[in-house]
Amino acid sequence: MITDGQKQEFYQALLDKDANSEGVFFVGVKTTGVFCRPTCPARKPKFENCEFYKTAQEALLASFMPCMRCRPLSHPNQVSDLVRRLVDAVEADPSKRWKTCDFEELSVDSSTARRQFKKRFGMTFVEYARARRMGLAMKQIRAGDAVIDAQLNTGYESSSGFRDAFSKIMGAPPTKFEQHRTILKASWIDTKLGPMIAIADEAGLYLLEFVDRRGLEREVERLRLKTKAAIIPGVTDPIKSITLELESYFEGKIKEFNTPLHLLGSPFQKLVWDELMRIPYGQTRSYMAQAEAIGKAKAYRAVANANGANQLAIVIPCHRIINSNGDLGGYGGGITRKQWLIEHEKQGL
Repeated sequence: MITDGQKQEFYQALLDKDANSEGVFFVGVKTTGVFCRPTCPARKPKFENCEFYKTAQEALLASFMPCMRCRPLSHPNQVSDLVRRLVDAVEADPSKRWKTCDFEELSVDSSTARRQFKKRFGMTFVEYARARRMGLAMKQIRAGDAVIDAQLNTGYESSSGFRDAFSKIMGAPPTKFEQHRTILKASWIDTKLGPMIAIADEAGLYLLEFVDRRGLEREVERLRLKTKAAIIPGVTDPIKSITLELESYFEGKIKEFNTPLHLLGSPFQKLVWDELMRIPYGQTRSYMAQAEAIGKAKAYRAVANANGANQLAIVIPCHRIINSNGDLGGYGGGITRKQWLIEHEKQGL
C-alpha cells in the first residue's frame, strides 16, 4: 500500500519528470482516465486528481487505460509495434475475451505475445486484457454508481467481456426489486497485495477476494444465486470492519480477524474452513495433515477442493496449506501472494 508520504514524493517526481522513478510507480489521472509513467510529457494534473500505483496491472484494475503519449506499457524511449497493436486492439473493444483466433486475425503469435508481455510487464497479454475488463467492471463499485437496468440480469452465459458479465451478476438498483429481495453490498478495498472486493450484508461478510482472481465473476454469480440477492455498490458495518482489520493485518498489528462471517457451503466444506481457521498464525500444514485434523485422513483431495471453494481470502487462511513436500501448492490469489502471506506471518511471530 502506498503511504501518504510516498504519494507526495511520487507527485514531486511526476512534476520533475524524474527519470529515476521509471518503473517505481505509475500515476492514474482521474480527469482523463489514463495512467502514465513519471516522465510523461503531458500537462501535469493536480495532486488531488492523481492516484499512484506500483504496477501497471494495479492501474489497469483501477479502470485506467494506458496513456497514448508516454506509452506506460513500453520501455522508456522504446515502443514495441507488437505491444502497440495489441494494446490498441484491447482499447477498441475492452470487453473482449481473447481467443487464439483473435491473434490469428492480427497475424500475431499468441505465445510470442505472452512472452513479450510477461518479460516486460510481469503479466501476460491475456492477463493485461482481463485486468482492463476487470478495471472497467470494478469502476462502478469503486465509484458507487448504480448498477445497470434489471433486464440485463438475463443471458449471463452469452455475455461477452467481464464488464457486461459483472453488471449482469450484480443485478438492478434497489428500487427495481420487490421489498422482500435481499440486498448485499459490494465494496473495493485497496491492500498491500492489490485491490480486493468485499461483499457483505449488515450482519456478516460473504466474500473477500482479490479482484484479479481467475473466475471471480463466477464466484459472485454463485453467491448471488445462493442468497437470491441483488448485489449493489455500497458499504456495510462488516465491510468497514474488514477494511480496518486488513490494514492492521498487513501492518503486522493483528493475527486474527473478528469480522462476522457468513459461510455458505456444505457441512464438509464448513468443517474444512473451521479447521483452516485453527491453524496457528505463522504456521503451515499439508493437505494430508489437514484431512487428518478433521478425522478424514483419506479425504485429502476433498479437503483440497474445499480449500479452493473458500470465498474469504486471508480471513479463512487457505494460504497456510502447502504440499507435503514443502512446495507451496496452488492458491486462488496467485502463488506470489501466497508466498508473501506465509513469509509475512512467519516474520510476525
